[in-house]
Amino acid sequence: MSKSEQWTSKLGFILAAAGSAIGLGAIWKFPYVAGTSGGGAFFLLFLLFTLLLGTPLLLGELIVGRSTGKDAISAYKAIAPNTPWHWVGRLGIITCFILLSFYSVVGGWILLYFIKSITGQLLGQGLDYNQLFGQTISDSWLVLSVQFLFMMITILVVSRGVSNGIEKANKYMMPALFLIFIALIVRSVTLPGAWEGITFFLQPNFSELSSKSILYALGQAFFSLSVGVSVMVTFSSYLSKNESLPKSTVSIVSLTIVISLLAGLAIFPAVFSLGMKPTEGPGLLFVVLPAVFDHIPFGAFFLTIFLLLFLFATLTSAFSMLEISVAAITKGNQAKRASASWKVGLLIFVLGIPSALAYGVLGDLTIFGKSFFDAADFLVSNILMPLGALLISIFVAWKMKRDILLAEVQQGSTGKVVWFKAWYFLLKYLVPVAIIVVFISLLLGK
Repeated sequence: MSKSEQWTSKLGFILAAAGSAIGLGAIWKFPYVAGTSGGGAFFLLFLLFTLLLGTPLLLGELIVGRSTGKDAISAYKAIAPNTPWHWVGRLGIITCFILLSFYSVVGGWILLYFIKSITGQLLGQGLDYNQLFGQTISDSWLVLSVQFLFMMITILVVSRGVSNGIEKANKYMMPALFLIFIALIVRSVTLPGAWEGITFFLQPNFSELSSKSILYALGQAFFSLSVGVSVMVTFSSYLSKNESLPKSTVSIVSLTIVISLLAGLAIFPAVFSLGMKPTEGPGLLFVVLPAVFDHIPFGAFFLTIFLLLFLFATLTSAFSMLEISVAAITKGNQAKRASASWKVGLLIFVLGIPSALAYGVLGDLTIFGKSFFDAADFLVSNILMPLGALLISIFVAWKMKRDILLAEVQQGSTGKVVWFKAWYFLLKYLVPVAIIVVFISLLLGK
């Protein structure tokens, strides 16, 4: 690992890792999945899954990466040479390929809406926002153009490297994201009728839950923490041995939960204030929110600010998805980084074309009754990520030596790690069993 392939500070790593976790998962997907899956009940399940399953798994991924100092594929090879375990890393790269292919499509939508907002083309025009969104995502050339532009921004940042690209971008974007969120929440919760939205989001209603809702909550916990795809293996491989992995884990999880909470508090009170439904689905932020902002003072300003936040969060996640593949190709060789970034990034763009056209010229193409975009989303969030999480939990808890795990969690920490046995138990037994039970429940339709 070359010296340039290192985070320059613990804060840089935390912000980059949190930036990977805090993206479409928390701001786009969490509100609409929560809105269609019981609100408060879904949020409670998401919280439990994040703490009991996602957190142990996140620490496990950080241990794999920091202990080896290698990319997602090489790390598993170093720990378990001459075994098929390296396919866990390959599965993570494949998952991120598919994920970024449709994620970049939504990134393009956000970029387009942000441009429309700052040029005054969204609010105060008497628009039918449902019709506008439908027309926008069905315009094949337009969505391909903005998807391409989104990928170009992502490629340019990643090609500059870990410290000069990803870390530097996150140091500006993440603090800005929090400040913007606070401003939006203050506006949202002070709207007339906002309390109904707060109640929907924070008061559990378990009658709305189903086996699919539980699986979605599990997938959302993994999606929001960026675990199950070995992204955190890659990011922690750049981390100094002097840093405490448990403290870093707590920081990342805390930021992710806080952002998900803030997303709900920013969105649901505003939606209920105007008597709208939170079950809009993926179009929630593009259909409902513009209509909400169109009815409040300084709405154009707040909508522009929200879209900027949305864009920042989306980009910070995209950086990590591209980085895992670039790291596997370059293996620390900076001379190859720019070339690898462009080749992989353009390939992902091409792979994302069917998802971009899923609401346009390829609208009639369905896979198991789903559009290409929705099928890719379901495959990643509800199959590949939980599967990756299952394999990583088994690898860390059953394949890695216990003394190596203990040494890594103690490295950079002060005092005894009294919670090690509890963490080890959760990762070894609870995480894999919970994933398997949820999968079986879904298959049985219960």
